[in-house]
Amino acid sequence: MAQHIKIHNHPFRFLLYLEWILLAISIFTSVLPYPSPKFSSRFPELTILSLTIFGLMGLRLPTSNNVSKVVYTACEIFLIFISGLFEGRAARLFPFLYIILVTRSCLIFPLPGRLIVTFFSFSLFLFTLVNRLPRPPLPVQAQERFRFFTWSLTLVFGLSLIFVLLLMNSLLSERKSREELAVANEKLRLYALRIENQATLEERNRIAREIHDSLGHSLTALNLQLETALKLSQSNPDKAQYFLARAKELGSKALQDVRNSVSTMRSHPLQGKSLEQGIGILAQEFQGNTGIVLTCFLNVDCQLPMEVNTAIYRIIQESLTNISKHAKATRVNLEISLSRGSLLLIIQDNGRGFDIHQNTTGFGLQSMRDRTLALGGQFTINSAIGGGCQITVDIPLSKLA
Repeated sequence: MAQHIKIHNHPFRFLLYLEWILLAISIFTSVLPYPSPKFSSRFPELTILSLTIFGLMGLRLPTSNNVSKVVYTACEIFLIFISGLFEGRAARLFPFLYIILVTRSCLIFPLPGRLIVTFFSFSLFLFTLVNRLPRPPLPVQAQERFRFFTWSLTLVFGLSLIFVLLLMNSLLSERKSREELAVANEKLRLYALRIENQATLEERNRIAREIHDSLGHSLTALNLQLETALKLSQSNPDKAQYFLARAKELGSKALQDVRNSVSTMRSHPLQGKSLEQGIGILAQEFQGNTGIVLTCFLNVDCQLPMEVNTAIYRIIQESLTNISKHAKATRVNLEISLSRGSLLLIIQDNGRGFDIHQNTTGFGLQSMRDRTLALGGQFTINSAIGGGCQITVDIPLSKLA
């Protein structure tokens, strides 16, 4: 605990109330008159003052540094020594002050300090007890009874100190465990909140990728059909009519994608088709819409996980969309092969290329990179102005097993 222990932040409030009760009993027994001068207090005012100061010190326990702790404990021991030396009948009662001293030391000291204070309390009790032993010689029988009483009181007091020390250690350990558990629960709650926010963000990105990959692909193809129809509207109306019909089909498909966006995002793009079949349909549509020659080489002789098929299909789809929009290419080579437990995808075009240090932050490229990294793979782009572009995706299948 970094701050001082006070009433409002006392870890065990009932111990503070118990201290006040014990101190009140000690003060009350000190002021009561007693017929025997042997048991009366020699300086009751000094005893009351010492007990009052000792009680007020319990309202603020130091925890900041060792020097203040040692000085505080030394002052407590001095007050107990004064009370025990001059108190009289109160000293004959069970020595409550030493119990309070040990409980306070448990709150401000670590275990070695608690043991030292407990040993010092027991030694001080023995000194006070020996100092108040009767000096005149007693009969042998009386000496035996007194010696038995003294040893019994010493044993009971020593066991009581040990019990208090063990009890306080158990209470403090339990309290520390509860505090650590509370801190762990709070960290877990914050971690769960971060995970929830991260999951929400990832879901938003996934939805954005799905819209971009599916609807964006259809709209790009639609735009190309309309541009071609517009160019041929004067020179070749019949062919322009064909492209307009294709544009209408693509527009209907895009409209259906918008109306069913949720179900489209949840459905698999290769539903009912293998990866080869899906790529074949995608290549046919690409060549029919753009006129770019697409050569495919697929060498996959095993059943791939569904998430890998989806990622590969979406990456190919996004690559072809970017090529049709920006590359001005006339030929595209697509190759998929298995090598040393990894799936290798290479897409290369002969277009105009671009500067990879300036043009690799688009949403399409970022979507392909995210899909690859999500599967533990590597995404690489090689391009130069006038030298085409090559996209390489390397996905280790061993991590997905």
